[in-house]
Amino acid sequence: MQHSRQDFPDGFLFGTATSAYQIEGHVFGGAGQTHWDSFAATPGNVVRAENGDRACDHYHRYEQDLNLVADAGFDAYRFSTSWARVMPDGRRVNPEGLDFYDRLTDAMLARGIKPCATLYHWELPQPLADIGGWRNRDIADRFADFTSAIMGRIGDRMFSVAPINEPWCVGWLSHFLGHHAPGLRDIRATARAMHHVLLAHGRAIQAMRALGMGNLGAVFNMEWADPADDTDAARAAADLYDGYYNRFFMSGVFKHSYPDTVLAGLEPHLPENWQDDFATIGTPVDWCGLNYYTRKLIRPSEGPWPHHEEAEGPLPKTQMGWEIFPEGIHRFLTRTAREYTGDLPLYVTENGMANPDEIVDGAVPDQARIDYIDAHLEQARRAIDEGVPLQGYFIWSLLDNYEWALGYEKRFGLVHVDFDTLERTPKASYHALARALRRG
Repeated sequence: MQHSRQDFPDGFLFGTATSAYQIEGHVFGGAGQTHWDSFAATPGNVVRAENGDRACDHYHRYEQDLNLVADAGFDAYRFSTSWARVMPDGRRVNPEGLDFYDRLTDAMLARGIKPCATLYHWELPQPLADIGGWRNRDIADRFADFTSAIMGRIGDRMFSVAPINEPWCVGWLSHFLGHHAPGLRDIRATARAMHHVLLAHGRAIQAMRALGMGNLGAVFNMEWADPADDTDAARAAADLYDGYYNRFFMSGVFKHSYPDTVLAGLEPHLPENWQDDFATIGTPVDWCGLNYYTRKLIRPSEGPWPHHEEAEGPLPKTQMGWEIFPEGIHRFLTRTAREYTGDLPLYVTENGMANPDEIVDGAVPDQARIDYIDAHLEQARRAIDEGVPLQGYFIWSLLDNYEWALGYEKRFGLVHVDFDTLERTPKASYHALARALRRG
């Protein structure tokens, strides 16, 4: 790698990230059924109908996996807690679930790893999905109860906590596009889910403040939107995409409002008196996290609102078919600080790439991933040089894992996982990062 620890300020955190359902193995430890189990069991939703039943068996192998985090020299580990593991029916606590996260936390601390928790990374308990899930306003209070239960047990040892990973995926991708559980294509469900996920975020922050916790943040996923051509119509289409993808959630938390361009399509479907919730949604946080992978080219279409579609981009692409556009991470960091967060600390909470990695003579060559990380670190360093208060960078992901509707086909990991034997093999990118983190 071209970059190393010495290229970044003292105290800058380097970490790696995972999520519960993608790695733990959900049939273990008394976890309840989730809407992802139901979604995956429905023909046509997930590649080969694969699910998270076993995943990487992190539930039993977490010591080995945390050794990988420590041996690479990472400062922090961003993990998520499973609502359905802690509360199988969404309401009553499962002691085995709390015990697991207690052991996991202590194992991180024993290795000198800072625990950075995400409360929710998409595994909604099925009994809550049965009564409307994120469409149901009551979910915000249920989520606050979950927050109090899990953080009442491990919150005293967390370095940082964010309530919900990637609200766009929870709201739009899952309720408008139908690509993730619960697999709806319903604009009214979408508007309500997008609003309620922010309400739940605010209620969770309040619940953790009541426990005396600090260093609480919000994590947003970002896709840079460029017009597919130099026309006013394409620019308007890209601006609307930017509005509902990037600005809607961040505006709710930091500006107590939603973009007018997005309200033009969603306001008729938002819950009654939605404006009254901004006092909760905007409960102050201590930092802001950005997940960034790619950009999209957007052009107008003749269909119903939002009247646009994606166009094929010319840049090199990852295994996901996503364009590699490192400049986007600089643009989002500078824009976020300038327009939303000011001096609030920022973190890149996810960045990485899927690559068709294979074991060759006992090793896993993945130079493309090394180049990807290097290019994005350069843009992150550029933002720091321009005064952006960026304080950390987390790579997605530690392990190859369950990539949701794409099953086990797309490999994001620094560590290769054989999904038959579950053997872990660190890739060339893992070794390159270990050397880079030791330098300086």
